[in-house]
Amino acid sequence: QVNITVQSIVIQSLNGMRTLLSSSDVLRLPMVLDELCINAVLGVNYHITHTDTGEIIEAAAAFVLGAISKEALSIEQSFEISFTQENTQPVPLSGNPGYVVGLPVRAGFQPQGYPFPAAFLFAALASSNKHSQLTILHSTPTQDCLAAQGARAPVLFGYNMISGCKLRITAAMKCQPLAQTLLDVLKGQSFPEYVASFGNSQAQDVLDWVPITQLHISEQMISHTLQSPCQIPVSLGIEVKWTKYGSLVNPQARIVNVTATITTTTLKQLPSGRERIIPITSSVVFTDISSPAEPSYKAWPTIDIKLPFDFFYPFV
Repeated sequence: QVNITVQSIVIQSLNGMRTLLSSSDVLRLPMVLDELCINAVLGVNYHITHTDTGEIIEAAAAFVLGAISKEALSIEQSFEISFTQENTQPVPLSGNPGYVVGLPVRAGFQPQGYPFPAAFLFAALASSNKHSQLTILHSTPTQDCLAAQGARAPVLFGYNMISGCKLRITAAMKCQPLAQTLLDVLKGQSFPEYVASFGNSQAQDVLDWVPITQLHISEQMISHTLQSPCQIPVSLGIEVKWTKYGSLVNPQARIVNVTATITTTTLKQLPSGRERIIPITSSVVFTDISSPAEPSYKAWPTIDIKLPFDFFYPFV
């Protein structure tokens, strides 16, 4: 038997303002005061800690208490429960099992020296750092690509997104360092190799992860001087294909394919003293490839009756 400990108590007023009580306060009982029912339970958040074998070793509850006036026709209560395995770091999920619109697309990496034990396949998800999410370039107010390096925004499931910046190119800039800088701006320092099929895919479930297909295409030249050409990346386009999975009544969103396309363009050396401004863009598009849902019904069962030849004897 495991006792439930009170983790926190929050008091909510009639106007919605919440106040966290000190740890010395105990759970208050409901009572009527000036035509108000105070200390009524408006919400409870349970947190369960268990071992790797499923044994519950700790339970805690966080309460939200509030007042209810006699004019209230109805009240709304909320209940949540979360589970954490002992001696592990909780990993934020984006659905259970399917993705929830507006939550981050989870991503991971394949460690060097694969194959490894499955539990270590996507080690990046063992912690809740920003690298466990698919990200794109985060636009800044200055729209300066060099200043935006390192600024990332998470890709939210179901939301088509576009961001960008501007790069001022001078004749003094070298091709290779410039190309690498732009690639870091578009993809970030650590671009993931896989995304989770479901919002609750676990690291040890290798088949629940979809590899990111990376493509490269080239545009036409944007300068026509006679110097040697230089290929620089100017855009990153990510297409996420997903489908509805499961029952017709409660379909779950499942990612089935992710393609990241880097578009490069040919930039020739500018004459001394000249400058050029090039737009750099990142975009994400979600495509629903589900087949039209058609309800199906089971056929009526057929009854195959076989009677012995003398069943009606001696009447027939």
